[in-house]
Amino acid sequence: QVHLVESGGGLVQPGGSLRLSCVASRIHFSSFDMGWYRQAPGKQRELVARITSTGSANIMDSVKGRFTISRDNAKNTVYLQMNSLKPEDTAIYNCNIWPAFPGYWAQGTQVTVSS
Repeated sequence: QVHLVESGGGLVQPGGSLRLSCVASRIHFSSFDMGWYRQAPGKQRELVARITSTGSANIMDSVKGRFTISRDNAKNTVYLQMNSLKPEDTAIYNCNIWPAFPGYWAQGTQVTVSS
């Protein structure tokens, strides 16, 4: 059973930064494209950023210029660096392979942007 553990969320003021981490186990991590997704209250889950197995990144327009995705295959970890955070970035953030596999959703990490 694939196991994904997200961390790094928290409460931050507008304009602040957070770095999310996702550690994967029981998966040949380096072979998979990975994504960071988020779900805000009352909204559908959306893809925020994705990175191929070889490190090519795509950032969604809503966060382009503020968020960066990276990975360390030696550590089975994918990161999401979030800068210039806005209240509308408030959501639960999850990682998953890309495209997402329903059975891999984990608890996620809560990001709250508020003054």
